[in-house]
Amino acid sequence: MGQFIGTLCPLRFRLWLGRQLYQPLTSRVVRVSRNRVIKGPCSPPEIEAMQYVTNNTAIPIPKIYEVHITHNQQIFIEMEYINGEDLDTSWRVDGRLSQEQKNAICTDIKNYVSILRDLQPPAEDLVASALQNPAYDGRIGARFFGPFSHREFHSLTRGHLRMDDVAIVLGEEVEKVHTTSYRTCFTHGDLVPRNIIVRNARVAAIIDWGFAGWYPEYWEFTKGHYDFFPKEDWSEHLHQAIPPYKMELIAEQVLWEMLPDPGTPATSHRDGVVRKTPGSMPSATWQKARAEHQAEDLWSVVLSSRLYVNGT
Repeated sequence: MGQFIGTLCPLRFRLWLGRQLYQPLTSRVVRVSRNRVIKGPCSPPEIEAMQYVTNNTAIPIPKIYEVHITHNQQIFIEMEYINGEDLDTSWRVDGRLSQEQKNAICTDIKNYVSILRDLQPPAEDLVASALQNPAYDGRIGARFFGPFSHREFHSLTRGHLRMDDVAIVLGEEVEKVHTTSYRTCFTHGDLVPRNIIVRNARVAAIIDWGFAGWYPEYWEFTKGHYDFFPKEDWSEHLHQAIPPYKMELIAEQVLWEMLPDPGTPATSHRDGVVRKTPGSMPSATWQKARAEHQAEDLWSVVLSSRLYVNGT
């Protein structure tokens, strides 16, 4: 009864009360009851991914109870609280996990990644959210992008540098990756220890699906290296849990260094030359299709809000 009454209270009050009653989980996740948390602001790709994975797999993820839209058009997800400890904490503390327990956890991760990669894409040569809408990934920048082809995605990641100049400016690995044909796989996009909840030395849930969607097959592996994690043996286990793409990782590491946040508009000056990077935005084809169908959904909220029009 208490939980039901709590859900009737205004969102703002529930978030305030949750911060008084429970220790904050993250800057955007507040525990509001024994079994629930509220996360936000969020974007449609995260909700799409969670619903898609729930409907098409048995991978353990938090259950969505409700999606809230505030008066200023921000989106919050009310979801299940998962009891356990994030793998980041468990793995960092020496002696917390035995080698056998680490192996068991990584076997779970490997199985869940395999399930995601076996999902049938709605189309080949696609980069998009779970439901073929624009995607979002902090590796790319602060704006939405797509849906579009792998070629267009690769062009975005290299700041739209012409392919004729890629080998000279960015190296042969980037040129090779950006001219190779890849499968399209469903990808979590941020499969790092802090987003894996463990309990009794097994994976209890995979959380934080904000970067998930359809990407080239190597993206899960390279994104798994995007965040630094100080324990060397994690990298060894990661290579066992996710199919490795070593050349692609080298190429991505070059781009991380030379062209960070390619989806964020920027102006650079070098050798007296001014270079403007336009950044990313939802594809013109997608925007036109929406305008013709006058769709009313969470993307309507996003596109009507200045807070979200370019990203989250």
